[in-house]
Amino acid sequence: MTWKDLAEGLDTYSYGQVERATVKRALDKSFKSLETRDGSFFSKGLGLKESWRAFPEFRDKCVYLDIETDGGRSGSSVTTIGLFDGVEFKCLIKGRDLDQFPEIMSQYSMVVTFFGANFDLPMLEKRYPGIRFNQIHLDLCPTLHRLGIKGGLKKIEKQLGISRGEDTDGLGGLDAIRLWRRYTTLGDDEALETLIAYNREDVVNMEYLATYAYEHLKTQTLAQLTAEV
Repeated sequence: MTWKDLAEGLDTYSYGQVERATVKRALDKSFKSLETRDGSFFSKGLGLKESWRAFPEFRDKCVYLDIETDGGRSGSSVTTIGLFDGVEFKCLIKGRDLDQFPEIMSQYSMVVTFFGANFDLPMLEKRYPGIRFNQIHLDLCPTLHRLGIKGGLKKIEKQLGISRGEDTDGLGGLDAIRLWRRYTTLGDDEALETLIAYNREDVVNMEYLATYAYEHLKTQTLAQLTAEV
């Protein structure tokens, strides 16, 4: 049932054409990587589809991430980067502290996004040439899709009973672009504060969604295993 079971009974199981020594080395590397919170090792093994399995073990080294842009597709279009570690929220802002992102990101072993594999991370790779996202990546969009939960982030939040504040309820991506433009063209600090609040709710709500996805996929997986047995 677990990798520990396998490690303690190497002589009990058959590995096909793989030598027992090879299996032992792989298990030893896995246990060591888990102990040192080396997310890159598990990122390669789990891939995007199975990354949800690592959530409880890496939750203390996880960051929930969401970006906003000015509507463009170049790296310079990134306006804010919201980061939440389960305790503290930080919003990096263009023209202030966006350059801190690579250093901050290097502290984490796991990153949680919503549609980030297709949007957020590619945009950040344009903004920071040479950056390597080798963390375990839990993309909630396809992960929740496996549970039959479809739609954008705001739609899914409503399906699961998550509410937003009065100042951000109903806002979407186009509103985020307009808020940034009001801030940069009119010097509207209140627009920036609303944008930051919107970004904060995006990342903070991801923690609940990640927990929900993990618990339900775990239940689903164990039920399938039981049925097969």
